[in-house]
Amino acid sequence: MLSNEIVLRPRFQIELEQPCTQILTKFSEAKKCQSKFTISCVDDHIFLKLPKKQQHFWSPQLHLEIIEKDEESCSLHGFFGPNPTVWTMFMFFHVAVGILFMVNLTWLYSNYNLGNSIGLQISISVILILTWIVLYVAGRLGKKKGKPGMRELYEFMTETIG
Repeated sequence: MLSNEIVLRPRFQIELEQPCTQILTKFSEAKKCQSKFTISCVDDHIFLKLPKKQQHFWSPQLHLEIIEKDEESCSLHGFFGPNPTVWTMFMFFHVAVGILFMVNLTWLYSNYNLGNSIGLQISISVILILTWIVLYVAGRLGKKKGKPGMRELYEFMTETIG
């Protein structure tokens, strides 16, 4: 299910020989019958999360979308990801480092063509590259730390579907 590929938010798709309403009903009933996971249902979307007391910064959540194919079958699309706030912050930092890197390269090129010293710009480039590497490693470690939770959520989903 979860390979070691470079995948930011792992995705999967399952074809089910059950109507959409039956799947939604199963998750609505599971929401009432268990307390191990937090379940939110909005239209054809289901969000599965670990309870607050078990969550950490990198805790995963599972977003399921149920798409009706016909009256007796549906397609379940799921993807794992961190809390949307964490995801947004993480992507903001990646974009900010990228933009700062491009601005710095422009500054470096201008100073180089003018014959000015470029030591500061090279230092900033190295720092930005190291920052990006730290962000990448942090993301990989976060994904690794979240894998047990991803497996729990996936197993709960498959048990609920039946």
